[in-house]
Amino acid sequence: MSSQTKVLRAGVVGAGVFGGFHASKYAAHDRADLVGIYEPNGDKARDLAARHGVKPYDNLARLIEDCDILTVASPAVHHFEAAAAALANGRHVLVEKPIASSVEEARELISLAAAHGCVLQVGHQERFVFDAMGLLSVPDKPKRVCARRMGPPSDRCLDVSVTLDLMVHDLDLVIALAGGAVKSVDGIVDDGRFGSPDVAQAKLVFDNGCIAELKASRVHHERDRHMRVEYENGVLEIDFVAKTFENTTPYDLNPDFAEDPSAKDSLGANVDAFIASVLDGTPVAVPGIAGLRALDAARAIDGARTYGS
Repeated sequence: MSSQTKVLRAGVVGAGVFGGFHASKYAAHDRADLVGIYEPNGDKARDLAARHGVKPYDNLARLIEDCDILTVASPAVHHFEAAAAALANGRHVLVEKPIASSVEEARELISLAAAHGCVLQVGHQERFVFDAMGLLSVPDKPKRVCARRMGPPSDRCLDVSVTLDLMVHDLDLVIALAGGAVKSVDGIVDDGRFGSPDVAQAKLVFDNGCIAELKASRVHHERDRHMRVEYENGVLEIDFVAKTFENTTPYDLNPDFAEDPSAKDSLGANVDAFIASVLDGTPVAVPGIAGLRALDAARAIDGARTYGS
């Protein structure tokens, strides 16, 4: 059977919001067959599985055994356990961001993927928005990037800090744009409502001179997601909420990027890219090392200092 006709058996770990999104993408994909859902909460697993006419699993090892590929969309503190088990058994893994809870765990996942010849992709969906804009093809590197990613309070992702919940998106994007190694990280965070920071500010300096200044909050009064990218020859101002930009650079970016399928459904584009990497050998869109770099910076920010200290 050729790679074009092969259908991958897919499973999803986690029956929350993102688990539901991934399950829907696999169920509708012509190169995947959704096998089942694993979720410790049996009722949630049964509900999501019933929605797609598949099997709810109460044992992760059995789901791994029945699958070729696996999305890990459980709470971040459980990413490593599920992803490591799948990779150790030769299964390809798409893990939602952040890649893991610790840098050590992320490194172990990368090592496992390499040792077992598996694809390890991280769910940094905003990469596909940048790709639709054409920004990842710009030949020059920016001098400075300023970003803010703010949102109102939510019950989701309270198991991790705002840096791993929201800022990690911009960390991944600025690291990809800067194109160099992170030389230094400085940050400041609040105490948070439930033991994890809700507000964070950070400054990253890269070895090529690029500077990134980031802000994130999950206790803001409204959604506000902007990025300013400064080049030697112009400035790009992006509004991620409106999906628009203002461009004074000479680069031929796509002003209608919001209508591009990759930007309209970035999670779907991520799943498509993952399946293509497994079946066709295309380069991994967001490899494990990218997830590690974003996580490493986020953890450095969390450990920097606290407001008032």
